[in-house]
Amino acid sequence: MVDERQENGKEGGDTGAVPLTRGLSTKLLLLTILFVMAAEVLIFIPSVANFGLQWMNQRLQTVAAVGVVLMEGDPDSLSRQASNDVLMAMGAKAIAVRDEGSARLLVVSEMPPEVDMHVDLDGVGPLQAIVRAFDTMFFGGDRILRIYGRVGESRSQYEIVIPDSALRSAMLVYARNVAVLSLIISLITAMLVFYAINRIMIGPIRAMTHSMLAFGVAPDDAERIIKPEDRGDEIGIAERELAGMQQTLHRTLGERKRLADLGLAVSKINHDMRNMLASAQLMSDRLAQVSDPAVQSLTPRLVRTLDRAVAYSEGVLAYGRTQEAPPTRRRLRLCQLVDDVHATLAIDPASGIEFVNEVDPTLEVHADAEQLFRVLANLCRNAVQAMSGESEAALVRRLTLSSAREERLVRIFVTDTGPGLPPRARENLFAAFRGAAKSGGTGLGLAIAQELVHAHGGEITLVESGSGHTVFCITLPNGGSYGRSSAEPSPKRQTAN
Repeated sequence: MVDERQENGKEGGDTGAVPLTRGLSTKLLLLTILFVMAAEVLIFIPSVANFGLQWMNQRLQTVAAVGVVLMEGDPDSLSRQASNDVLMAMGAKAIAVRDEGSARLLVVSEMPPEVDMHVDLDGVGPLQAIVRAFDTMFFGGDRILRIYGRVGESRSQYEIVIPDSALRSAMLVYARNVAVLSLIISLITAMLVFYAINRIMIGPIRAMTHSMLAFGVAPDDAERIIKPEDRGDEIGIAERELAGMQQTLHRTLGERKRLADLGLAVSKINHDMRNMLASAQLMSDRLAQVSDPAVQSLTPRLVRTLDRAVAYSEGVLAYGRTQEAPPTRRRLRLCQLVDDVHATLAIDPASGIEFVNEVDPTLEVHADAEQLFRVLANLCRNAVQAMSGESEAALVRRLTLSSAREERLVRIFVTDTGPGLPPRARENLFAAFRGAAKSGGTGLGLAIAQELVHAHGGEITLVESGSGHTVFCITLPNGGSYGRSSAEPSPKRQTAN
């Protein structure tokens, strides 16, 4: 599957790399510059208008200072040359003062035929100042302005008649300087914002993108799982969630691969195994004809065991390929079924393991004999293996099967005195390949047991598991009352091996 995805990626020419012109970093840089420039424009417009007002205010303040000097003396005593020098210094055509309703022309060099624009500095609003400033910049240069207003706390109103060419030139220089400064500020701000956001957001997002692309090519490679940073923000949460999903997918693919490998291996041996079991069945039929009493007592169990083995070899692929067949329910004597389980365990007498059957001999259950046998055999086999691994001779090794009936439910308890399940097995108790209690195990036994019990409409649970005590409980619906009441004592049968 990985090879096909790699080939498809090569044929389509899609390597997953995003061109620089379409990357988030480029878009972020351009948008940052654009937004900072937009902010600078919003600052630039009123600043140009304010510069124009300040320029005119400065000229009017100069007029006020000259006017005070002239009014203290005699304006008529100024020579023509002196008047021109005063006006030239200010760049004006004429200056005047209005006091208590009367106007006095202080200095005049050349009175223009008409005035193009009257500017009242005391009543200019922000919007009007902006409109007049840009009107002067774009369309001025040959107009005559009459600028008037009060200066400071003086009651007199001063006026100046001046061409707007000097104002327009000053505003253009100011606008150029502000524009260049704004561009520099925009670039510096954009680079700082870009660096910060790229470090905090874009970099981790790019790393997650690369991880997803690399993991998608080879999801079976654990080295391609992203390693999340220790962050508490949304990026950190996203990295941890992505790592969790990749780990889950990697684990799931590994489990499915193991199932596929298991199915392939079993399918290879299934044919030969069936032939060998068929030969064993023929030999068991011949044993049935032997008159030895010991052989006659063992032959029925041997035949039943071989029949089960043949059935298992024919249906062993069902777990990896499909679901188990629906149970064929019959009335069963549970005590006898437990004896059959004990017979197939083949417990080594040297192990010191005791098998105790405390099931009520009259108790009947409504279940599939073969499937319930497999459930009990899996649980008992796990218990025997756990207790066989302990080397202390004085330890009590006992496997007990008991039962209880509650109205329409039957409970079967499988209890052992083994070391108990390790934490990893308890956390993944019924998960194939993850719930193994010992190293090298597959955990399929409990997974198959749970599937078979669920098929009966029942439940299998771990009641408790500690040092020296593990109890599993199988709860089955019974559909009616059979056998003796659960209040009656059940006989105890113990077999020492």
